[in-house]
Amino acid sequence: MRRLIWLILTAALAIVVALAAAWSSLAIWYRLPVAEFARGFTAGLFGLFGLCVITMLFGRGRLWAILAFTIAFIAVLAWWATIKPIGQANWAPDVARQVTGEIDGDMLTLTNVRDFEWHGKDEFTERWTTRTYDLDKLRTIDLFMSYWAGPKIAHVIMSFGFEDGEQLAWSVEVRRRVGGAFSPLADLFKSNPLVIIAADERDVVGVRSNFRGEDVQIYRLRASPAAIRLLLRQYVADANELAGTPAFYNSITTNCTTTVVRMIRLVGDVVPLDWRLIVNGYLPDYAYDRGALDTSIPLAELRSVSHIDQRARDDGLSPNFSKAIRIGVPSPTLPGGQ
Repeated sequence: MRRLIWLILTAALAIVVALAAAWSSLAIWYRLPVAEFARGFTAGLFGLFGLCVITMLFGRGRLWAILAFTIAFIAVLAWWATIKPIGQANWAPDVARQVTGEIDGDMLTLTNVRDFEWHGKDEFTERWTTRTYDLDKLRTIDLFMSYWAGPKIAHVIMSFGFEDGEQLAWSVEVRRRVGGAFSPLADLFKSNPLVIIAADERDVVGVRSNFRGEDVQIYRLRASPAAIRLLLRQYVADANELAGTPAFYNSITTNCTTTVVRMIRLVGDVVPLDWRLIVNGYLPDYAYDRGALDTSIPLAELRSVSHIDQRARDDGLSPNFSKAIRIGVPSPTLPGGQ
């Protein structure tokens, strides 16, 4: 029995060492500021070191192996803590500017609202604007799901609607450099900062539906004007903080879904933990189960009318884009029939 317990504990320790060695090797590969060959050699050497430690766990030198690995892993963690996100770089044009805002009473003024005119997947006329919104005229909030890698993973965009029909969309994105690309694995290792974009829907939504070939869906959310206003204020607060203190994007912990969920919790709403907050392609299912969507019709029917791609292409990114993509999409009513 004693030997069995020893084997179980040793196996558990071996798994811990293996995970720590794998993480350290990847961290070194992605972030060590040396030439590619040197990075690869150092990452491979640490992985081999971890493998040797695992082998020694089952021999007489296990204590020395554990001590050596602990020291090495602490050294990696200490180096990792020194890596901070940068605020200035040769950013890709569509994520080059971080929106900021000022609130004076009911009036919100946003600087660097993106209003690109897209002509192709990578072709656009660049335009950044300053705009003012009356928070007292906020009426709706909608969830856009842009599926870019099958039905399990999507990019999340939240859009705030005003009394006059104007829409203000917010997108949490990777701030990549010119020539860079989004990599779910690389962005686990402090590869790129986070950026919050405020934009017209025909810009940030239209480029995905009309040029990138993504399956874009819209879901109208059940929320009171007061709750919508609080969430928009939180978006502004987060954007302002990010402008002053850059933060890293992380594919698991700090992404387009987790950032929004954190904001919703900060304004007082309850968002219980659920696997669909991680596998975010199923976020509409989660929202439906929580009563945040129109539950008067089956989810399958709601999903079938949520696809905007054909309506978006037919519209062609006209000034009427926001109205056109909502045709046939039901809006949930608030308690009391509001």
